[in-house]
Order: sequence, then structure tokens, then C-alpha cells
Amino acid sequence: MSELLALGVSHRTAPVALRERVALPESHADAFRAELLAEPEIHEAVTISTCNRAEVYVVVGDPVEAETVVLGMLARHADIRPTELVDVMYTHRNCEVARHLYRVTAGLESMIVGEAEVQGQVKRAYDRALATGTTGPLTNRLFRAALQTGKRVRSETAIGTGSASVSSVAVELARQTLGDLRDRQVVLVGAGDTSELTAHALANQGVHTLFVANRRRERALALAERFGGRAVSFDELPQALGAADIVVSSTSSPHAILTHAEVAEVMAGRPDRPLLAIDIAVPRDVEHSCAEIEGVTVRDIDDLQAVVKRNHAVRRGEMRSAQAIVEEEIQRFATWLGSLEVLPTIAALRARGEHIVADVLADNESRWESLSTADRERVELVARAVAQRLLHEPTIRMKRADDRLHARMQVLRELFALEDPLPDDEQTGSVGAEVHALPQRRAGKRAERGRSS
Repeated sequence: MSELLALGVSHRTAPVALRERVALPESHADAFRAELLAEPEIHEAVTISTCNRAEVYVVVGDPVEAETVVLGMLARHADIRPTELVDVMYTHRNCEVARHLYRVTAGLESMIVGEAEVQGQVKRAYDRALATGTTGPLTNRLFRAALQTGKRVRSETAIGTGSASVSSVAVELARQTLGDLRDRQVVLVGAGDTSELTAHALANQGVHTLFVANRRRERALALAERFGGRAVSFDELPQALGAADIVVSSTSSPHAILTHAEVAEVMAGRPDRPLLAIDIAVPRDVEHSCAEIEGVTVRDIDDLQAVVKRNHAVRRGEMRSAQAIVEEEIQRFATWLGSLEVLPTIAALRARGEHIVADVLADNESRWESLSTADRERVELVARAVAQRLLHEPTIRMKRADDRLHARMQVLRELFALEDPLPDDEQTGSVGAEVHALPQRRAGKRAERGRSS
């Protein structure tokens, strides 16, 4: 039986120095998911990587074996020992996977409760996995339901009241550090959504002098024009930094954009003017050793938490309502997940009964030498009738169950040590058949790749 499994680290469990090593930016994520699907126990995969979390969602046959595999792959990717990762990593299975993802998408697990950016980040991660063919019936249902839950939370509660975001908190940190920002010159490194939100927040603080640096010049130009700033190339970045009071960096680069040597050279040309570098990227864009340069103050994503803790009272007050919506949606998902298992479980339970009857008859064959053929048939009929009547009531109750259905199916399969037969389409319906057939299809594809290589 296929199961959902999630493993991850977040700002709640690991510092940015470790999160940036585990991070799966788009440039690495596609290959990582493909590597996951090469494993026999893994049938679907989606990865999420943001400044606050790196998570892997998979559909697996054996969750214990798959957890070991995924942990090992993440450790190799991060170039650390698996034992180091175990201490900071959380794992979830089945409905707990859904509960966690729903909470992430709704902004309940964010550093800034209710932030809207995370919903877009989850959607982009899912769309990317969908486009590269690593999703399937379980992850498709899971992520679509999670995104719908996030929309419900934001439309039915006030948890997103105000415009707080990582970007706005970064600007607030700059204001707390330097005071009035109106006469400050700012360099934005990166031109994505986070930089756009940062530019908005800076404009609200009265900042007029803005430089935007990005590898794609057209993106930098578009953002700079919107806020009356100027686009610069990465080659021009040292000159822009020479006049800047603040640099805010938020690219998706897997490597540092501002190195110790480059920043030291910039500061050598402006010895009496300090520079505040706010790095909200993971992996970090600013080498941490830049903080050792005289006149340079470096703040990273973890430094924002002190600002965040100050009075989001309205958002915190809405958490109970948001959590109630999440739990309501979880029940729907649990019912759907359990429904996939009802018919296969009933079939497995009946097969187990037939198997026990056959075993008992075979074990007693030598004792019935004197029985006629007719008597043997009667004994066999009675034995089968007893098994059928014993299983009749559980079968009826399974078909009617709708509360905690998935959990009940799991308990039943555990109690009776049921095998996981592959049901046909008539038994489970199209979605159920697709879910249960997926491991066999994945195995077939791997075999085909092996023959063609």
C-alpha cells in the first residue's frame, strides 16, 4: 500500500547555516527528484525550498526504508553526516504529512505567521514537480488540497492582515539599525518576488535612491523602473556598493554573490562610511565572514526573528480559526485517502479468511480419511461459512466508515497482517487503481531505462 512521507528542516529546527546546505534551489531540485524516483521504494516526489525550509514529499511503498534513503540523499547533498541531519529533521506520514503541508501553505508554520509569499512558493514547487513528471495521484491531490486550504485560510480569516513579510521585516530591521531611511542609498541584489516586496517596503519608508542588480538585466530594468531606481549589472555592483548605505540580497544563487574579498575591497574605498548588509537568501548570498570587515554589519534570515516576535497580535488571534479550517480540510483528505484503501483492504481481508480456511482443511486432511466426498464438502462449506460470517460485520462497517477512515484501514491491515494486493480498476475505481498501480509502472519505466542504457 502506498504511503505519504515528508522529511524536512525549517527555521524552527535548524539554523540558517545548516538550512542553506540542505536547500534545494531549482537548479538542483529537478535532479534531486529524479534521483529519488530512481529508488524502488519511491514513486512520487515534490521538493519545497524557501528561506525558511527545505522539505521533501514522497509517495513510498515501505516508509521505513524510504525514510532512510531520503535522509541519506539529503545528507549527501548537504555534505554532512546523516546523524547530524537526524537531530534537526522532522518526519511525517500520511495524514500528518497533509496536516503539515496545509499549515505551511496557510502560513501557520512561517516565521511571520500568515505571510502570503509561502503559498506562491508552494505552488511554484508543485508546478515544477508536475512539469518534470515527478508527481502522481497522491501528491497531486495533496498539493491541490493544500493550496485550496491556504486560500480558504486567507479568505475566511484575518491571519494575513497587514503587509508583513520577510521583505518588510528586513526593511524594518534596517530602520531599527539606521533610523530614518529617506536619505539612504539602497542596493537590491536580485529581482524576483522577494526583491519586489523589498522595493515596496523601502518606498513606503521614503527611500528614493535604489539600485537593482540581477543576472538577467531585463528583470533588473523592469523592477528599477517601477520604483524610480536604476538597474546595474553584476559587473557594476562594486561601484553601486561604494555609494550604498544598505544592501539587501535575495537571489536563488547556490553560491555567495558578495564575497569577503569583494566587500573588503569596496570598504577600503569608503573607510568612514558603514554598510548594512541584509541577506534574506538561503543559501546565503553574503559570505558570513563579511561581518568581520570593519564598518560592515551583516544580518541574515535568522536575525529577523527578533523583529518578527514583536506584536502580530491580530494574526496570532486568528490562528485558532485558521487551524480549525486546516483540521476540517484534513478530515476531507483523510476520508479520501482512506477510501482508496477500503476495497483493497476488504479484498485482502476476505483473501486472508480463505487462506486460513484452506490451511486448516489441509492441516486436518489426514484426520478425515474415513469421510466421504460429500462429508468433506460439507465440512469445507461450514468452515468457509464461519469465516465469511466472522468477516461480514467488519466488512459492512468498513464500507460505512467515514471518520478517521485512513487510520482505521491502517489498524485493520496491521491487526490482520494483511498483504497489499494490487487491485484491478473494477475494485478500486480509477484513482485508487492509479495509486496502487503506480509502483509497478515506475518499476517498469526503470526497467525500460535500464534496457535502453
